[in-house]
Amino acid sequence: MNKPLYNNQIRANEVRLVAEDGQQLGVFTLPQALETAREKGIDLIMVTDKVSPPICKLGDYGKYLYSLQKKERKNLAGSKQSETKNIRLTFNISDNDIATRVNAAEKFLNKGDKINIELRLRGREKSLADFGIQRVNKFIEILKTKLEIKIDRELKKEPKGLSMIISKK
Repeated sequence: MNKPLYNNQIRANEVRLVAEDGQQLGVFTLPQALETAREKGIDLIMVTDKVSPPICKLGDYGKYLYSLQKKERKNLAGSKQSETKNIRLTFNISDNDIATRVNAAEKFLNKGDKINIELRLRGREKSLADFGIQRVNKFIEILKTKLEIKIDRELKKEPKGLSMIISKK
């Protein structure tokens, strides 16, 4: 967070002054605005410099910083970052276990997370990758019956097995 400029850090010739209660006081030269702040025993805080003349507010700098931090924390708390959850299938997974994994995947997708489906291939299983692809496709078909999914990354053969990434539409 960039800290706003205050008092002698402000480098503008004129400023639009706003009182503590939000009342517009008008356009002042910087020395006049600083004098007004000193008379009241408070700080002159630059709220925005994107307009001409920049807007400055009279108030306590520490309290102003605290309110900015509070707003930022509130905004961060409201936004949820989506995670990538892993669902690992095995080469000889049973239908019952696939159903269990589908239920877990459905929960993750409804929360807004993405899912990385991986099927590890070991030893001779690597030569039978087609069978593994069928297992992953079966998992996807069952999941598609429960909710609409979007494939973010197609099924890809990697050195240790197969993987793909899906999310909810």
